[in-house]
Parts: sequence; C-alpha cells; structure tokens
Amino acid sequence: MGERRIATYDDVLAAPDHLVAELVGGILHTSPRPRLVHAGVASVLGEELGPPFRRGRGGPGGWLILDEPELHLAADVVVPDLAGWRRERMPVLPDQTFVSLAPDWACEVLSPSTAVFDRRDKLPVYAREAVTQVWLIDPTARLLEVLRLDGATYRIVATFAGDESVRAEPFDAIELALAALWNA
Repeated sequence: MGERRIATYDDVLAAPDHLVAELVGGILHTSPRPRLVHAGVASVLGEELGPPFRRGRGGPGGWLILDEPELHLAADVVVPDLAGWRRERMPVLPDQTFVSLAPDWACEVLSPSTAVFDRRDKLPVYAREAVTQVWLIDPTARLLEVLRLDGATYRIVATFAGDESVRAEPFDAIELALAALWNA
C-alpha cells in the first residue's frame, strides 16, 4: 500500500465549486454545499446577531461576524458556518480571501454529513487556536450546545432545545428565540 500524500491548499483551491473544501491534519475534507435548512439556520442566526453585536442596535456592538469565512489556522483550513471576532482583536475586515486570525467565536450548524467532522476534527483545531467559544447547532434535534474553552479542551456550559428563548454566551446580552432558527 502506498504512502498517503499530504494535502495542501492547492487541493482546497482545486476542489469543485459545489463542494466546501477544508484541510485538517494534512487531509482534504470535502462536503456538499449545505442543504437549505442548514443554510437557513445559519442565515437567521447571523441576522439575529448582526444588529445588536455587529452594529450595536439593541445590543453592545463590538463584533465582526461573518458567514462561512475561510480560516487559515496554522496548516489547517476550516470554514465554520459563522465566526465572530471582537473588534478590539480585528477592528476592520482584511481585504483578502481568507482570515488567519482565529475567531473569538465559531458556530457549526451540524448536518448528517458533517457532524462527525465538525466535532472530531474541527473542535481540536479551534481549541488549539484558542477560539474561546463554539456553538454547535443541530437543526434536526432543534438543539444548541454552547461550548467554552477550558484549558486545552471545550466543556459544554449550556444546552438549549426546542423553542426556548435563551441567553447564550458570548451573546448573552440579548435573548435569542430558538424558534426563529428552526422556522427559517
């Protein structure tokens, strides 16, 4: 059996446009573009967080929040569904196609085809890069898990389900109606 070739960013760039290409531990991972339910959850969450946290309307402001940014974290390339940086760490968006500064918060909307990869492969990358908060959202189970970096690993600090209205860190300055996510 031959030796496995280490994938590079050139492999990410060569992936077909209809796939999301990510590179973790030298392995290229491709997945289909998200299904519309998945995209709807991510879109609604961005719409809910944008005014109070990006713009300061009805909330404290102070964040840059992006949909599907390409993150270059050491040798890994990951694409969370949403990511946010506190403005004191990233005052303005760089004029480039990817970001090398780890976000303060990342959100993964889980789907059957990506849930294992998001949990097993991407969470350790986020932990290594000191992403302090991660949200895992499961639209099928209608579940939001809030994780906080605790040393080298994450611990679940809150789990919300169904149609609850919640205050979830780091965005606990506002109440988020989960029903809005499921009814995208």
